Amino acid sequence: MLSKILKFFLYKTDPEAAHKLAIKFIKNPLLRLNSCQTINYENLCQKVFGMDFKSPIGLAAGFDKNAEIYNQILNLGFGFTEVGTITPKPQEGNSKPRVFRLIEDKAIINRLGFPNDGMDTVSNRIKYNLPKGICGINIGPNKDNATSSEDYILCFDKLCQLASYITINISSPNTPNLRSQHDDDKLTKLIDAIQGRRNANKSSIPILLKISPDIEDEKIKNLCNILIEKNIDGIILTNTTVQNRKNLLSEFKLEKGGLSGAPINELSNEIIEKFYLILGKNVPIIGAGGVSCGATAFEKIKSGATLLQLYTSLVYEGPNVAKKINKELSDLIKESGYEKIEDVIGINCK
Repeated sequence: MLSKILKFFLYKTDPEAAHKLAIKFIKNPLLRLNSCQTINYENLCQKVFGMDFKSPIGLAAGFDKNAEIYNQILNLGFGFTEVGTITPKPQEGNSKPRVFRLIEDKAIINRLGFPNDGMDTVSNRIKYNLPKGICGINIGPNKDNATSSEDYILCFDKLCQLASYITINISSPNTPNLRSQHDDDKLTKLIDAIQGRRNANKSSIPILLKISPDIEDEKIKNLCNILIEKNIDGIILTNTTVQNRKNLLSEFKLEKGGLSGAPINELSNEIIEKFYLILGKNVPIIGAGGVSCGATAFEKIKSGATLLQLYTSLVYEGPNVAKKINKELSDLIKESGYEKIEDVIGINCK
C-alpha cells in the first residue's frame, strides 16, 4: 500500500520534490514491513570484480546522489548500489527546472549537472554508516574543472577506502566538455592518473569507466583498445543519451539533457554488443538503460552485460522493482535451458 501511495505522489509532484520524497520514503523503517521478502536465487549469484553478487541488479548512480540510502537500497533486492556522482566541492548543479518526467514514454530527461554535497560531507556520512553490502562510488569533476584529471584524483584519494569500487564518470551530457574525456589521449592520461593513485594508496579497488551511448563505432574500437591496454576493471554501458527523441510522445521530449528509461533500451543493447564483441568477458560490462523487467534484463545479459543497473524504472515501477526482476530473470534463465546467469552472457554475439 505504501508503495502505491508513493507512486501516486511521484506522478503528481515536481520530479525533484518527488525524488526527495522517495529518499525519505526509502529511509522510513516502515518500508521493510510493507515490502515482500528478499529471495536470493542461486542461478543469479556470481563473482565479479572479486566480489560476490547475490543479484545482478544494481541501482545506478544519480538516485542516491549524496549517499543517504545505500544500505536501505540493499534491503530492496538490489545486489549492489552506486552513489554519486560526487565532486570535490559541493555544487548546486544547473538551474531549475532540470528534470522532466516523460510518463507516456516511461522515461526521464535530466540536466542536473552533478548536484551533490561534495566529497568531504559524503565521505564523513559513509564513515559513520559503513555499507553492509556492495556499494560503488561514482566520481566526477566540478563544473569548472571538467577537462582535467585533478578533480577525479581528489575524489579518488578521499573515497577509495570507503567504496567497493570506484566509477569514473566521463559521460554525463550535462557538464560542459565532460565527454571530451572520451578522447584517446585524455582518457589514457586519466586512467594512468587514477591507477597511479590506486597504487599510491596501496589499494586494489576496482576502477570502472561510465561511457556515453552517443559515440561512433570507430571510437568504440579505440576505447576498447585502451581498456585492454590499461587493464581497466570494468565499464558501465551506458549513461543517458542526447539522441532518440524522434518517436517520443511526451511534450517534454525536446528538453535539453540526458534521456533515460525505456527509449534507450535498444540503443544501450546495441552499444553493449559492440563492446562485447571486442572485449568478450575480459572486461566485465555493467549494462544500464531501460532495464525494467526480467525480459529487458535478460536481453541486456544476452547482449554481453555481466551486471545491470537501473534508475528510471525505480521511479515508474516502485521500490520492489529489483525483487520483481530477480524472480522473472531467474525463471527466464531456467526456461531457456541455462543453468546460471554466466551461461547467458553475450550469447547474442555468437
